[in-house]
Amino acid sequence: MSVQAYLTAAQAKTGKTIDDFRTLAGEKGLSRQGEVVAWLKEDFKLGHGHATAVATTLLNPERFDAPAETRIQALFTGNKAQWTPLYEHLVSLAQSLGEGVQVSPTDTYVSLTCRGRKFAVIQPGASRLDLGLKRPGAETTARFEAAGSWNSMVTHRVKLTSTAQVDDDVRDWLSAALHGA
Repeated sequence: MSVQAYLTAAQAKTGKTIDDFRTLAGEKGLSRQGEVVAWLKEDFKLGHGHATAVATTLLNPERFDAPAETRIQALFTGNKAQWTPLYEHLVSLAQSLGEGVQVSPTDTYVSLTCRGRKFAVIQPGASRLDLGLKRPGAETTARFEAAGSWNSMVTHRVKLTSTAQVDDDVRDWLSAALHGA
């Protein structure tokens, strides 16, 4: 889920906006991430992911004020700038595979979502770009390894260093992740 999806779900469950939570946390004197998360889980019965998204947003509003494109550009700076063409190629491919594909940047990677469901993540590194795919039940291969502890939001990972590696196999896995197969 994207941060916005967590926030929307938390508001639907509690009837409270981020500003409401900010006011209530201030009244309680809560100002640290851990204590706000614990409070949200206890008093509002939010799950850990939802509570973390709400806490992060209310404690660090500036983090989410920058436009998505600015946040994406920040991910691809320094030695990670070399992966920009590969990133753009993957996003273009995903968008060609189905309508409604959106990008949602975090501080370390970009989520690819469709109809509010995350199906892939793209994370630039110093020596490669990692494409994580959500394919529960799909067998791992030498190329499409288990994501393991790399990113718990996806099930598989493929390590890429050039657009030439974005072949029919990558296209098929990306399409299957997008369409929930």
